[in-house]
Amino acid sequence: MNKPILIIMAAGMGSRYGGLKQIDPITDQGEIILDFSLYDAMMAGFEKVVFIIKRENEQDFRTLIDRGAGRRLSVEYAFQEVTDLPEGYRVPEGRVKPWGTCHAVLSARDFIDGPFAVINADDYYGPGAFQEIYDYLETAEDDEKYRYCMVGYQLENTLTENGHVARGVCEVTEDGRLSDIVERTKIMRREDGIAFTEDDGNTWVPLSEGTTVSMNFWGFTESFVREMQNRFPAFLDKALAENPQKAEYFLPGVVDQLIKEGKASVKVLKSQDKWYGVTYKEDKQSVADALQAMKDKGLYPEKLWK
Repeated sequence: MNKPILIIMAAGMGSRYGGLKQIDPITDQGEIILDFSLYDAMMAGFEKVVFIIKRENEQDFRTLIDRGAGRRLSVEYAFQEVTDLPEGYRVPEGRVKPWGTCHAVLSARDFIDGPFAVINADDYYGPGAFQEIYDYLETAEDDEKYRYCMVGYQLENTLTENGHVARGVCEVTEDGRLSDIVERTKIMRREDGIAFTEDDGNTWVPLSEGTTVSMNFWGFTESFVREMQNRFPAFLDKALAENPQKAEYFLPGVVDQLIKEGKASVKVLKSQDKWYGVTYKEDKQSVADALQAMKDKGLYPEKLWK
């Protein structure tokens, strides 16, 4: 079986943050959050990485990666383009937004020839999570079901103090399998606790601390590529009829369909790590301080890519 590869979704421009946050330095050494994920991935055993980016950002990414992780890892680039649609479909007039996380991963389909993990470029996941998912994928094989996995985080460890976040809210069985996942795009800590809204803040639904959430850290066998492709037309038919400008094809949505249909089993690998990410500009200093503190404790070398 081919060794697991790492797919990194980096096509978002970070509109709330106001710039290409994925390549904004976060340490005195000029490192970005992604450098820590790449370092953790390498230490866990990953050797090949595929970046999903916008074509116009290619040179910026190559410059950044080639001088660091690119010297230690095999790197490929895939381009997420709104025009990458199945035969017979066209981009609706005025649509510039890509089609979501499933569409992003599909844009890397030509590089996927075995088990693979998927992460966001601008989230810090922790070394333990990479080791767990690599170990799982190294022996993952489909049988009567697809055998996938995800890293689950405790909700309270994944919030920013500076606004709302999007998370996949999970239900997990007693034997550690994912039974349900719903994407909530506006979750935040409020005076009376953590809650989410689906109507721009008119009403809020509480969420308990300890709730397992997805940070888009998934592990799949190659079968997932086929399922994404096969289900894309049905998504587009609905999206083009109901919300042609903004509808997104989310990874959790396809995973949830496969679970409900009895086709997939998803092992939830639990992480106690605290998430760090720069969702908003105001997050940057606290993330920089946290990463430096980890270096000071010896969890990372002072310069990741010597």
